[in-house]
Amino acid sequence: MNSRKILKGIYALWYREYKVFTREKSRIISSIFMPLFWYFIFGYGIGSIVSTGAGGDYRHFIFPGFLAMTIIFTGMFNGAYVVWDKKIDFLKEVLIAPLSRATIFTGKALGGMTDALLQSCILLVLGIIIGVPFTLVSVVLSILTLCVFAAGVVSLGLIVGAFMESPEGFGMVASFAVYPLFLLSGALYPLDRLPAWLRLLTFLDPGTYAVDGLRGVILGVSTLPWATNMLILLAFDAALIAAGTWAFKKMKL
Repeated sequence: MNSRKILKGIYALWYREYKVFTREKSRIISSIFMPLFWYFIFGYGIGSIVSTGAGGDYRHFIFPGFLAMTIIFTGMFNGAYVVWDKKIDFLKEVLIAPLSRATIFTGKALGGMTDALLQSCILLVLGIIIGVPFTLVSVVLSILTLCVFAAGVVSLGLIVGAFMESPEGFGMVASFAVYPLFLLSGALYPLDRLPAWLRLLTFLDPGTYAVDGLRGVILGVSTLPWATNMLILLAFDAALIAAGTWAFKKMKL
């Protein structure tokens, strides 16, 4: 198959995922409302007794974590569409096309990344409005960080979707993944105050490096340099993209 046909196949799958996303207004609203709801509850609730975090104002300190939260929830639950595509036989129609499983995975992954990034960018704009100290450089680096993080999380969601047979089963497994990814990322607290055993768990969470990278470019406070965080996230992406391609090759309808 020549590269032009591969790109057309990827574009068609990406465009389908994008159209499904834009037509579901309730999904867009709920996926933005939930991080904002958590942000204001934690920011003004816990923030009322913890006036400052490691980045100054506690509400500013936790905002990067809620940008990452949008990617985690949207990216993971994007895999549910793989389960639904199996049930309505859409994947059968795709698989009879002259496209490799790797091409199908790439198209769906790019579609999921676009959905997650659009929602996180809306939240980013709201952050600017409510006074989070963004600059032009930090906005660009934040979007780049979110893009890199989204590639791995969306791939993880597609891997789970490839092996699940029911939406209910997918929901249970995805919920088991998203909450540790978010809660262990340091989104709500500085990592240097944790006990050693819990801090070790945070280092195993890729969300930690996304939140740390975002906090570094937005607030200038981070545990690791931004470039180091990006290298770790890129390694996470490479592993999960390879696993996702393998999962789609093994996927049964």
